[in-house]
Amino acid sequence: MNKTKMSIFESAIKVFSINGYDGATMDDMAQEAGVAKGTLYYHFKSKEEIFRYIITEGMELIKEQLETTAEREKDSLSKLKAICKLQLNLVYEKKDFFKVVMSQLWGQEIRQLELRDIIQKYICNIEKYIKEAIDDGLIKNGEPYFMAYTFFGALCSAAVYELINKDKNNIDDISESLMQNILHGIQA
Repeated sequence: MNKTKMSIFESAIKVFSINGYDGATMDDMAQEAGVAKGTLYYHFKSKEEIFRYIITEGMELIKEQLETTAEREKDSLSKLKAICKLQLNLVYEKKDFFKVVMSQLWGQEIRQLELRDIIQKYICNIEKYIKEAIDDGLIKNGEPYFMAYTFFGALCSAAVYELINKDKNNIDDISESLMQNILHGIQA
C-alpha cells in the first residue's frame, strides 16, 4: 500500500466510523486524508469501492497478524490463547475499524453481504486452529466450524466488554478469563 492509499485507508476508516456508511462522503474522506477529491477518484471510483477496500485490506492485515502470532506458538492450545489475546488487542487498537465492521454486518446491501463473506473466511482461519487443537486432543471433539463461530462470538463479546470497561481490566486478564470460560465453560 503506497503512502497515499494508506492515508486514504486510514481516513476512510475514521470517516465511516464517525459518520456511518450512509453519512460518509467522498469529500469528507478526501479532506480527512489531506488529498484532492480528484486524487481520491484516481484511486477509487466510488464510496462503495473505498469501503470494500478498507474492509478487504483491514481483514487481510488482521489475518496476517493472526497467522504470524499463531506460528510463534508451540502447541495448538497456545495458538488459540495467543489468537484470543491478539484479537482483543486489535479491537482496542483499531476500534474505529471494528466499529465500521460491526455496524455493517447486518442488512442485505451488497457491501454487507460481502463483509459477511470476508468475516466467514476469517472465522475459517480460526477453525483450522480449533481443528488442530481437537486433533491434538487438547480440546473436546466437536464441530470445528461451529466452535470457530462460538470462539469468534466470545471474542466479540469480550471486546465489547473491554471497550466499555477499559479502565477496569487489562487485556491479559480479559483474555485469560475469556479462554477459561471458553475452555471450561461457566458451569459451577
